[in-house]
Amino acid sequence: MNSIPATTRKDIEDELRRVGSLPNGEINLARTALLLAARERPAVDLSAYENHLSEMTREAGARLVAENSGESLEGIITAINSVLYEQYGYRGDDENYDDLSNADLFSVIDRRRGLPVALGILYLHIARRLYCEADGLSFPGHFLIRVGYGGERRVLDPFNEGRSCTPADMRQLLKALAGIDAELTREHYAASSDLQILLRLQNNLKLCLLRAQKADEALPVVESMLLLAPETPDLWREAGLIHNHLGQLREGIHALEQYLNLAGPDEHRQETAQLLEEMRGRLN
Repeated sequence: MNSIPATTRKDIEDELRRVGSLPNGEINLARTALLLAARERPAVDLSAYENHLSEMTREAGARLVAENSGESLEGIITAINSVLYEQYGYRGDDENYDDLSNADLFSVIDRRRGLPVALGILYLHIARRLYCEADGLSFPGHFLIRVGYGGERRVLDPFNEGRSCTPADMRQLLKALAGIDAELTREHYAASSDLQILLRLQNNLKLCLLRAQKADEALPVVESMLLLAPETPDLWREAGLIHNHLGQLREGIHALEQYLNLAGPDEHRQETAQLLEEMRGRLN
């Protein structure tokens, strides 16, 4: 996808809608994450941040050439880790993990600190431009990535300086996150689509804001997710619930109607239909 200047909120939202309709392989993951950050700050110069991503990619490529290590996965990982974590000083922010800045790619780049998924997006961007296979994994609670080259693949932890994760490491991490009875399965190695990665990034923001009881700030985050994934019923339901909480009945009714139109017979359908009727009654 070409880099198109996005200077107004409408430009940004139009591009996010286009991204949501693209096949997975055509999504520019890092640019879209920047667009999500820019939606609330359309005056920020995206090109400066994109230039930073390009600069890191060039530096990693130059290291591969200088060290003649571009034909091995180990050499590529070493080059990316050296540039991302040593030269540019990126780190996982384990001291202020729930800081909203850690899921905003503008702030992540400015501060060189971020959540696993935000740092993972940077890592995936560089790896793909060095002609690697690179995916995020559907591992719960802590975003991991998988990088491959020349028939070899490695699972990495972008939050911890690109450290390699063996199955034993992943199993230990899973138990720490999900409980001692949790077991590693094939699903934990499944690749996430780029759209799922972007939604995961935004979901971190949304959850932090809702935990802080800032529903008015969480609503725009859910709306940004709907720009990318307008056919996702759970997002419409969440938007409807937040609108209702904020007393925005018309918007809430519309959102819950969308949810009911899109959702199948799920566990929330009946209670949502009852809430919708109650909201309509209050509107009249």
